[in-house]
Amino acid sequence: MTMSVLPWLAGAVVAVGAGFLATVLPRRRARADRRKVAWSSAWAAIQDAVVSRDASTTPVPEAERLLARAELLAAAPGGGTDAAREAEAHARRADELWRAGA
Repeated sequence: MTMSVLPWLAGAVVAVGAGFLATVLPRRRARADRRKVAWSSAWAAIQDAVVSRDASTTPVPEAERLLARAELLAAAPGGGTDAAREAEAHARRADELWRAGA
């Protein structure tokens, strides 16, 4: 009796493991892709703000503070999508301030 149950038990374990992996792996890949896209957008916004800062003729302390905060968030290791979005928002606001000359 025990020998006939063992293959069924092994098959059930393999089926559950395969189902788990089929669910988890695509989710992890999608999350990693979202994180890469968010950081790419954040870095682009930071670079735009740096260009606007260099082109600005007047100093804007608030924009400097926002850009510094964005660069600090970007420099921190292991930041997720929320940190990337926050860095992007700070950089875009700094860019707007420099473009407005305020």
